[in-house]
Amino acid sequence: MNHLTRRRFIQIGGSLVAASAMPRLAQAKELKGVTADKVRLGLLHSLTGTFAFAEAAQVDAEKLAIEEINAAGGVLGRQIVPYVEDGASESPIFAEKAKVLLRRDNVVAIIGCYSSALRKAVLPTINQAKSLLYYPTYYEGQEQDKRCLYTSQEATQSVIAAVTWMAKEKGKKFFLVGSDYIYPVTCNKIAKPTIAHLGGTVVGEEYAPLGHTEFSSIINKIKAAKPDCIYSTVVGGSNVAFYKQLRAAGLDGSKITLLSTVVSENEVEGIGKDNAVGYYACMGYFQSLDNPDNAKFIKALKAKYGQDRVVGDPMQCAYNSVYLWRDAVEKAQSFAPDDVIAASAGLSMNAPEGEVRFDDANHHVWKKVRVGRAREDGQFDIVYETPELVKPNPFPKL
Repeated sequence: MNHLTRRRFIQIGGSLVAASAMPRLAQAKELKGVTADKVRLGLLHSLTGTFAFAEAAQVDAEKLAIEEINAAGGVLGRQIVPYVEDGASESPIFAEKAKVLLRRDNVVAIIGCYSSALRKAVLPTINQAKSLLYYPTYYEGQEQDKRCLYTSQEATQSVIAAVTWMAKEKGKKFFLVGSDYIYPVTCNKIAKPTIAHLGGTVVGEEYAPLGHTEFSSIINKIKAAKPDCIYSTVVGGSNVAFYKQLRAAGLDGSKITLLSTVVSENEVEGIGKDNAVGYYACMGYFQSLDNPDNAKFIKALKAKYGQDRVVGDPMQCAYNSVYLWRDAVEKAQSFAPDDVIAASAGLSMNAPEGEVRFDDANHHVWKKVRVGRAREDGQFDIVYETPELVKPNPFPKL
């Protein structure tokens, strides 16, 4: 069975039941966004501003999933109608647009947000409306909202796997460098005890302001410390300068092990393939994954958006989110948010990245985590993957 066929089956107890064979039960409550033949789903992302490059790509992936589901018969016999709003990379605008989607457009759930600040701006409105948010971007953890389902990796899932792989394969002297905000700081709080447990040492820890482009001082400290590995959580456009300046200083991917948990194929496009080659990334998904589900996903996405289109982890998690919502609705036989949330516990799907499964209790997903090395063509050679799905732990002891 291909991945579209498999998604037509729902896990009920110990059995797989065909969704098409199940009775269309009455809705648990009246929902304005549901008619006899249509259901409204909100997509809330930045189509303009700082995060537009990443979030516009997520919208593309979500629209692809919606088209596939509609072509296969929809959800509970209804076609999904996407309602898209631009949060413009600004928290107040995200909060306002969430109200538009929930109060004017009457969507039954929202998929969206990129940074934690944007998510936190939206959640009060989600909770007030007793609705549901799917959050498809890796983040630092430290949260479990009853009305949010987190479909990408939280920090422990990527950081522990990345640091463990580096310590075993590349050496135990680490230099930590990141942008100065919550995600890098939290990741490094997880990395340091992990490094110590593995018998390693941290020989430097530096942070640069968001948007920073002058890394000569930090690079000089890296060279003086002579680490085996650099663990980087530098984000956004700063990576263009950071990677270029590392290469200029003689620390390219053939000279030093640098691994980032925030650089996917989409970011490599912005950094420049020449600047990224040889460096490592740790993600749940890479476009180069060799499996039938991913091959079908890539083929469909390129057919819709062009053969040159690049796919990264946040896009794939956004795509998964639509299917995870669909599968929970089918399992619950209801579009009501509370029913969908309850049905999501333990729910799994065969995604392009492989199996992902919601935890029974904490609203995050179990998933495999992988390390890839950037190639000259901007893709990654996968050099490691966890043998089993990694349990989410959004509240580690720091």
